[in-house]
Amino acid sequence: MSLPSLRGAELRINLTYLWCHRRLPRLADPTLFTELVQLRKMFDRDDRMPKLADKVAAKSIAADRLGRDWIIPMLWSGNVMPDECPWKGPVVVKARHGCNQNAFVYSDEDWALAKSASAGWMRRDYGQWLDEWAYREIPRGLLVEPKIGPKDDLPLDYKVFVFGGQATHVQVHLDRASGHQWVILDRDWRALENGAPNVLRPSALTAMLLAAEEMAQGFDFARVDFYQPDTQPLFGEVTFYPGSGLLPINPSSLDEEWGKLWLGARAANNIPARSKLAYVG
Repeated sequence: MSLPSLRGAELRINLTYLWCHRRLPRLADPTLFTELVQLRKMFDRDDRMPKLADKVAAKSIAADRLGRDWIIPMLWSGNVMPDECPWKGPVVVKARHGCNQNAFVYSDEDWALAKSASAGWMRRDYGQWLDEWAYREIPRGLLVEPKIGPKDDLPLDYKVFVFGGQATHVQVHLDRASGHQWVILDRDWRALENGAPNVLRPSALTAMLLAAEEMAQGFDFARVDFYQPDTQPLFGEVTFYPGSGLLPINPSSLDEEWGKLWLGARAANNIPARSKLAYVG
């Protein structure tokens, strides 16, 4: 398979997509969700996205839109972690400017490891390597939150997919500390893959769907993440490039279904299939 004559970001995007999906993305005429993620990486420069993807700034936005009860407290933010952990009880250290950059701290040894890891996060331009523009625009920084959920485990992660203001699917991440797996369900809590693990419907599902729609308002697509360690659901983050569009989607038919939903939302806003202009919200 040969690549067309491409340069820079478009070449990288084609190569990474080819490596992960064993086919080239059809960027001139995208139909799949994973292809539309690549298109967003290339062309979407909506200045609202960095603010919502910023793990520090998003807390204030979510507090205004959803209420303070939805917010996980921020114990600290800065650029260099303190030499010693000043908090009792488990905490989680995160980078504000990227994804999957977190460390759970239960002991002084964990704190030292998190401090070392965080120094690496601060040196790394997270958005550069996969051409995720929104992350490049976020100030590099760190934050510390109290760990939520069971003491020795991580809470379920409810990732709500919102197309054109409508929450349609929830991806639930299970056993994130050990045998990490996920299940995709529709908004009526029906699993879409045969043999998927049974996941209890959260009591606050309706509230999370409405909250996701509130946080994603004005976008053709966004994913909004929540936790529900107790009765009150908690806002996690907003993501505009799930898996960078490089992870397989199971069932595979969802790649096409989500693509149709995304294209439908764009058509409703009169956004061309391929546009070098910032998207219209």
